[in-house]
Amino acid sequence: MRKKIIAGNWKMNKLPNEAMEFIEELAPLVKDTKNEVILCVPYIDLFYALLTVQGTNIKIGAQNMHYEESGAYTGEISAEMLKAINVEYVIIGHSERRQYYNETDETVSLKLKKAIEVGLKPIFCVGETLEEREAGKAEEIITNQVKQGLSKVKKHQLQNLIIAYEPIWAIGTGKTATAEDANNSIKAIRNEILKLYGKEIAENIIIQYGGSVKSTNAKELFEMSDIDGALVGGASLKADEFAKIVEYDK
Repeated sequence: MRKKIIAGNWKMNKLPNEAMEFIEELAPLVKDTKNEVILCVPYIDLFYALLTVQGTNIKIGAQNMHYEESGAYTGEISAEMLKAINVEYVIIGHSERRQYYNETDETVSLKLKKAIEVGLKPIFCVGETLEEREAGKAEEIITNQVKQGLSKVKKHQLQNLIIAYEPIWAIGTGKTATAEDANNSIKAIRNEILKLYGKEIAENIIIQYGGSVKSTNAKELFEMSDIDGALVGGASLKADEFAKIVEYDK
């Protein structure tokens, strides 16, 4: 039975003091959950967040990383740097990184390879645009992103990988794929994993849904056969709302 993993992606929000206050508010609200709770915070918040979550069941992740260990890459952070301060998770290939910072399937594949090599747990994002969906290409796009992104990853390296299906047209727009549509897209991803790595991996890999997930739609989404939690954007910025998503099954 796959567990539910609910990860918050704060994007470019919250100063360090705000991050600490948020965690102090959230921790008692989710302390009894059976679901895994992750907060992916800005770089500047990582150290403070890691200190504040000590003694709680909340995990901390970064939102991006470079695939090189070191070098002349002004403004970048390496996987080794994240690992050195005990960051556990990292988001790779978010659509905003692809859209605004020219990330490609090739750079995503390099980042996934490096993250796994140093012992980070990647949250690997895939998703289609509205134009691609309306053209009937959604499944082709997302399965190709999966195939290309994982091209440098071996079967034995997949135990800590999470995939997040995020239809780009549903991110921050208030629009949400229907639970059935989201589940069907995630089934297509799981089927691609089956082709690439076999039945056991496909049945056990965690695949989240992301795209305007809220407390009002979380239960319906999470009760679908193939949706294993969520990568939550805006709703992860309010502790009480995020807690309701985490505790959807209460």
